[in-house]
Order: sequence, then C-alpha cells, then structure tokens
Amino acid sequence: MSLFVFLIPVFYINRRLKFTINKTLFTSIIRMCVQLGFVGIYLKYLFKFNSPVLNTIYLLIMISIACQSIIRSSNLKVKLFFIPVFFSLLIPFTIILIFFNGVVVRIDNLFEAKYLIPIGGMLLGNCLRSIIIGLNNFYSGIKKDEKVYLYSISIFNSRIQALKPYFTQSFLAAITPTIASMATIGLVSLPGMMTGQILEGSIPIVAIKYQIAIMLSIFYTEYFSTMLSVLFSLKVGFSELDVLNQDIFISKG
Repeated sequence: MSLFVFLIPVFYINRRLKFTINKTLFTSIIRMCVQLGFVGIYLKYLFKFNSPVLNTIYLLIMISIACQSIIRSSNLKVKLFFIPVFFSLLIPFTIILIFFNGVVVRIDNLFEAKYLIPIGGMLLGNCLRSIIIGLNNFYSGIKKDEKVYLYSISIFNSRIQALKPYFTQSFLAAITPTIASMATIGLVSLPGMMTGQILEGSIPIVAIKYQIAIMLSIFYTEYFSTMLSVLFSLKVGFSELDVLNQDIFISKG
C-alpha cells in the first residue's frame, strides 16, 4: 500500500503539464483495487467449493467480459461481433488450457480451480491486446482504403484475394509484440509467473520450464484466437456482395 505515495508526484506533474488524465487514472486505480478485492473474496469460495460446473461458468463469464472489452476497444458493435469473437476465443482457449493442465502440469482434475482459473486468466488477459489490434487494424484498414479494396475485388474477382493484404498486415501487427516479448524474455524482463515461483522457493530451472510452457501457451492462444476472430467475423463484416458493412462500426458521435 505504501506504493500509493508515488501517485502524489504523478498527479502533480499531470496537473502542471495539463495532462487531462488524473481523473481517469484515479478512477482506474480505484476500480483495480475494488475489483481485485472482490476477486480475492469470491476466488476464496470458488477454490473452497472447487466445483467443475462453477469453475466452467466462471471461465465462460471471463470470456464473455473479455469479448465485450475487445469489441468495444476495436470500435465495433458488440451485438454483431459478440458471437464470432466469443467462439474465436473459446475454441483455442479451451484446447490450450486443457492441454496445459493435463499434459504440462499433469493434474488429475483438469477442472481444479486453483489451476484452471489463474492459468485461464493469464491466457485471456494476454489475448485481449492481440485480438483488439487484429480486428481494429483489419476493419479500419479496409474502411480507410475501401475504394482500393473494391478495385481489388474487381481485379481478382475474389474476396479472399482482396482481403489477404489487410488480413496479413493486421495479423502480423497483432502477434509481433508477443514474438518480440518472447525474444527478450529473461534478458530484458523476468515474467511474473517465473518470479512468483522463485519467490515461493521453487528451483529456478523448474520455474523457467513452467514459464516457457506458459509463454508458448499464451502465444498459441493469441495466434489462433486472433486469426479466428477475423475469419469468424467476415460474415457479419461484409454483405453478400462482398462490400464492407458500414453499420458495424461504433458511431463516434
């Protein structure tokens, strides 16, 4: 709690430089503390009951909240994109999570709360940024260059060929930060999971093995969920004539 003292110079500098973020920053910090407080309370009981049904429901709620955050941050309409994004997250998330718990950690109960919820949270949390970048770049890029896109359709006579440059650009932009992070991990940063295990007394080499496993799991989940989010959303994003639907975007007005 003593770290809150550093907020004083931060707020002061923001005010002096006329950065209008103090209110947003204060609200975000309060929300973080309140939300984490509630998480600590209900996770205590979730771990105590350790019901596979309750654990699964909680994960589905986490995915639903993540979907809404992703879609809104991508300036797209939730009611149109919720189902495509939900399943683009659910499919790779479920496969990787079960594989991690069953093959890597080798727990008997794949729905053990103390493994299922934290690992699931790490996978989902890291997917948010990638899918937001992927969806936002894909649809905003086409909207910006719609005439070029329509011209490409007239040349290739195929929506797939016309969309390929936008898909490639947005997909690479989405996963490049994670690839860069993996390339510098251990040299530039020590990840939270590895640090936590070492602080708890684990042998460093064991902590490293689990960190490699979780980083690969995060990358696989990001990779496939980002790809599927674009592919699954094409049906709502375009008309039958392969024209971009303008009503999928949130009105900035």
